[in-house]
Amino acid sequence: MSSEFLPKSVFDFLNLVEKNNNREWFAENKNTYLNELQNVISFSENLFKKMQNHDMLENQSGKSCLHRIYKDTRFSKDKLPYKTNWSGSFKRATKEKRGGYYFHLELGNSYIAGGFFNPNSEDLKRIRQDIDYNYEEWYSILNSDENKATFGELSGSKLTTSPKGFDKEHIAIDLLRHKQFILKHRFTDKEVLSTNFSTLINESFKKLRPFFDHMSEILTTDANGISIL
Repeated sequence: MSSEFLPKSVFDFLNLVEKNNNREWFAENKNTYLNELQNVISFSENLFKKMQNHDMLENQSGKSCLHRIYKDTRFSKDKLPYKTNWSGSFKRATKEKRGGYYFHLELGNSYIAGGFFNPNSEDLKRIRQDIDYNYEEWYSILNSDENKATFGELSGSKLTTSPKGFDKEHIAIDLLRHKQFILKHRFTDKEVLSTNFSTLINESFKKLRPFFDHMSEILTTDANGISIL
């Protein structure tokens, strides 16, 4: 069973968690949590089916993409045990297809994001080399009308100075300083509670493809376009 939309009750439950973020309350309201979780699973299954029409995913189901509501507090100063949002992520399948999709559901702060959240040192080196040589293509993708309208500016953490080996006066120094390469789109509460919210998310995810396709080529081929996998 899948659902195109999320009932408001899934967010009402999150509001209750925020006001009662302790294990005793959660245990007493476990059945309510399980009911609302099933609503989110149904929504995720619907989104998963839509995404399978335009990309290959490693996930086996919408349910498998969801993140746990339980927080890992072992290394955090914040010891509250539960998250106050629903979230999930999809990973693109095969080594040739790079990039990942993420969604965050919380009234007043709902968004999707896609890109490269933690590229390893070798991938980061290859990305920066491509920016150095092909910055015009990068700007063409990032500054396209569709990309700007949907995602705005490229986001993600950056170095405060130029990366080693690159001129601080480089024309694309703003891109070279990136350590993460993330495109993000926010949704209004009206959109989140609409009857076609799954379609809205899916359409935004589809618009990541020019960026993903370029990054996949960078990370899987050498300068002559020959596979390195």
